[in-house]
Amino acid sequence: MKLVYQPSDKPKLGQLIVLAIQQLLAIMAATLVVPVIIGNEMSPAAALFGAGCGTLVYLFFTQRKSPVFLGSSFAFINSMFAAFAGASTIGLGYLGLIIGAVMAGLVYVIIALVVKKVGVNWINKLMPPVVIGPTVAIIGLSLAGNAIGDAQTGEVYVDGVVTASPLVCVLCAVVTLFATILASTFGKKTARLIPFIIGIGAGYAVSALFTIIGFAAGIDALKIIDFSYFSNLLVDGKVALSTFFTIPNFTFIKAFGAFGELSGQYIGTLAAAYIPVAFVVFAEHIADHKNISSIIEKDLLEDPGLSRTLLGDGVGSMVGAFFGGCPNTTYGESVACVAITGNASVVTIFTAAVGALLIAFLSPFVAIVDSIPPCVMGGICIALYGFISVSGLKMIKNVDLEQNRNLFVVSTILICGIGGLTLNFGQITITAIATALILGIIVNTMLSKADAK
Repeated sequence: MKLVYQPSDKPKLGQLIVLAIQQLLAIMAATLVVPVIIGNEMSPAAALFGAGCGTLVYLFFTQRKSPVFLGSSFAFINSMFAAFAGASTIGLGYLGLIIGAVMAGLVYVIIALVVKKVGVNWINKLMPPVVIGPTVAIIGLSLAGNAIGDAQTGEVYVDGVVTASPLVCVLCAVVTLFATILASTFGKKTARLIPFIIGIGAGYAVSALFTIIGFAAGIDALKIIDFSYFSNLLVDGKVALSTFFTIPNFTFIKAFGAFGELSGQYIGTLAAAYIPVAFVVFAEHIADHKNISSIIEKDLLEDPGLSRTLLGDGVGSMVGAFFGGCPNTTYGESVACVAITGNASVVTIFTAAVGALLIAFLSPFVAIVDSIPPCVMGGICIALYGFISVSGLKMIKNVDLEQNRNLFVVSTILICGIGGLTLNFGQITITAIATALILGIIVNTMLSKADAK
């Protein structure tokens, strides 16, 4: 898709705000769900604030040349669990989140210094299109199950069980998907820039209609949206200005005073849980930047350079975890949003990051986002994850798959990645994407001298 806005372009103010909200909606669900998974009183609003801070740091280090939003990393979930499991108090667990993120960030900093010294040619040789293309593809394909699972799920629970019929939820997901597709394909210029907002709006409206009918008629199968998220905005049944603003439970506040409980054993636990994962996420960092580079038709590993993107990601993770507890990573959803809308404006990413900082304090907006049912986001994610996959496949369109050496590389990566080949070493988990990439590199290196014929 031809870009409507290049990275250096600046949309008009009104349009800019709407585009920034769209970027936030694209990344927000995944960013907010990580602290929910971890539990231990972690704050989704604080994680959103941390993602905004991390993105601003990333944009600073990349000289505002890379249009990517950073969000909470799923790769570090087991590491974060380990930080709490090894803590004697919840305060020490929060301190562990910060220390672990600093360790992971330092891995990025060290790699960045090495790359600065030796350049990136070795990466291009190690990971040519035949390797990086299918790796990007499986980033999207590996998430397909999540998108379909969400598309069949509502938000209203009774006794721990979702009440909504999967068929009704799928209908809402399909409405969301179709509205997004039609806006992106047939809409005028403005509609094509905001297909996700249009899609989410359409899906939410249909879901709300079913939910209202469900409550009015007493039909649980139609209850999709949980409107209780808005109850916290009321005081004695009335809207109160005081509930519109709230201060998130920032990680550094929860960690305050736990320094005296630190031990060498706990530090070792954090090092074992975070550092190896940082090397794994490094591979995904390259894949994401190769992907966005192909979309904007500019090699970001050369300009601003891999060393700068690594520094932005690493330092951004440290800062993000200081506030929200979650190390950050470049988001495929953000990249897909750029690809679908044709909006690569870095100013949009900057505005979205600032918006994340503000929204973290605004209860109504957080309530609205929280109330968006999984089926609506599932419809959006079908498009997002699909575009990630297609972006990867486009990278191998010029690769000769009639040659066995190329065919073996691509097939190894696709099957291991889609099949979910993960490797566990104690508390360390090498994700399916990283495992597939590593095996692909090995196969490609092993066959590099094979006769092309």
